Amino acid sequence: MKSLVFGLVLALTPAPASVDGYLDDALDATGLPGVSVVVTHGDRVVHATGAGHDSAGSPVTADTPMRVASVSKSFTAAGVLTLVEDGRLALDDPVRRWLPTVPGGVTVRHLLNQTSGLADSSVNIGELESTRTLAEYAEVFEGTLVAPPGTTWSYCNVNYDLAARVAEVVSGQPFDEFMADAVFEPLGMHDTAVGGAAADGYNSLFGMWFSRPELDGGPAVNGAGGVVTTAADMGRWLVAQNGHGPFPASLLETMREPSAVDQYGMGWAPADGLLVHSGNLWTYNAVQAIDPSTGYGYAVMTNGAGLYDDTQDILDGLVSLTRGESPASPGGGRQTFEWVLAGIGLLALALAVLGVARARRWSTRRLAQHPGRGRLRWWVWTCLRMVPCLLPVSLLVFYPQVVSFISAGRTVLWAQLFYFALPLTVVVAVAAVAGFAVLVARVWRLRSAW
Repeated sequence: MKSLVFGLVLALTPAPASVDGYLDDALDATGLPGVSVVVTHGDRVVHATGAGHDSAGSPVTADTPMRVASVSKSFTAAGVLTLVEDGRLALDDPVRRWLPTVPGGVTVRHLLNQTSGLADSSVNIGELESTRTLAEYAEVFEGTLVAPPGTTWSYCNVNYDLAARVAEVVSGQPFDEFMADAVFEPLGMHDTAVGGAAADGYNSLFGMWFSRPELDGGPAVNGAGGVVTTAADMGRWLVAQNGHGPFPASLLETMREPSAVDQYGMGWAPADGLLVHSGNLWTYNAVQAIDPSTGYGYAVMTNGAGLYDDTQDILDGLVSLTRGESPASPGGGRQTFEWVLAGIGLLALALAVLGVARARRWSTRRLAQHPGRGRLRWWVWTCLRMVPCLLPVSLLVFYPQVVSFISAGRTVLWAQLFYFALPLTVVVAVAAVAGFAVLVARVWRLRSAW
């Protein structure tokens, strides 16, 4: 029976050639500049590879450093939990014991479960992103709770940056050194570091990629999104996450256990039978997943970021391969969406040219209805007729607030909108300029009514 099961597993395990072929197809379909992936099963790496290129022109391989953004949270959680396993802190210890600026009642568990009651709306994200060390970050931190700790879930990077600072204080080491000693080196992840170096990533503008340095915001060594790693090293991490590494079962179980108020554990969340966590920076995207029922692990990392994240689609294809299914071709979503935006931008320009050209005719009709000076009703109605021109201008003025609102309350700053959201930002700006131009032309033509 054992030999039959082993043979079945080998039959279902994707061959390296099929992974390579799928990755090449995915690169063509998505247009991504570079992508690296790894598939693991049980205690072995099935295949780690890469395709495309980085901003220096070098080919992306399994050993190319990639930023993994919020995938870093599972690493931070593992590091903090090693301190718990060693008895140096407890999950229900109050954070205020080490960080006096944190509101009372918040525990280490709350930070890792994202149930602290902190949210982007309750902290000064701009001020925190001006800091350069975790010590400075915790010192300037000021936040109020949107709910009592442990009663609600809110995804907030601040939780994991504060957790990283707790690890620094308890361990007596800088966070990057602590993570190297507690997590990376024990797993043999010699090419992984918090705050490590990686080539510039890419942003997309109407289907075209161009390289840009990662947006500078907050400490480079942080707990929420600072890990730089490779596909080869991610393979070692995923093997350990499936129970074949130095982490005790109790640590892995704690990471995956949902909180009392949400399915999110500590850097992992269930989705379609998998445990997953994604990550989005301004020029890089990543996603990782493990399947506890089969022992498979997956990671996808790209050096490009746009309005549409292709990493989940590529991950779905890898999962299909391991299940003996034909993967759907990923891609097209980003290109289609950005082409639609480009069309909207061109339409706004065309309407602006038409509106300016017809401003004389428009004003002539309005002036023909002028009953004489001092008629308030005519002026009110004329101004109301020009309100549509101001709508795109108003959208531009409140653009960060609007994007933050539709991003489930995550705070998005102006500088960030010129990275991943660049196509949308350009279209909003073009529409605003177009509307303002038509407004000015109409007002200018109406000047004789004063």
